[in-house]
Amino acid sequence: MDKVVVPREAWPAFMARAQAGDRQAYAQLLQTLVPVIRAIVRKQVDDEELTEDVIQDVLLTLHRIRHTYDPGSPFLPWLMAIAHARAIDALRRHGRRARREVADDDSLLEMADPSFALRAERLDVGEELDGFLNQLPARQRQLVEHVHLQEMSLAEAAQANNLSVSAVKSLLHRALNTLRRSGASHGQS
Repeated sequence: MDKVVVPREAWPAFMARAQAGDRQAYAQLLQTLVPVIRAIVRKQVDDEELTEDVIQDVLLTLHRIRHTYDPGSPFLPWLMAIAHARAIDALRRHGRRARREVADDDSLLEMADPSFALRAERLDVGEELDGFLNQLPARQRQLVEHVHLQEMSLAEAAQANNLSVSAVKSLLHRALNTLRRSGASHGQS
């Protein structure tokens, strides 16, 4: 397939076509978006290998949640939010990995229970996540857990919570904005 660059103003229409099953429109859109995603990610990540990993993660996330995009909404902010979130996730994972690295390999042999560190880290991450989610009203927290942690579709979450899909989208939008604000203030302290 020849390289086709989809103009920015056509991105919502191409995503709508992709949502309707048009594979060619989807392929052309993704091909156009890779350099855009790379530019977004490079603003946050200065490691080239990690940048490429994040780009792949963004593309996988786009594929998994493409059904959540509303073609009546601007596309670039939606894409930027996804790329920003994936970059932050990668930087956090990278930072945790760097903190866990041990210069003295012999010290690993001396550990009584090697799985202890992994369990402790999971507990810390779980507690941090619970702390953020506890800031949300009950219904918003439940929707975030259903859609983002249990990977329910919007329709499934709507049915489970006796809401319309648009109400679920609205509540999720509010919840994620609250979490972003609390995450930004948490990062500044």
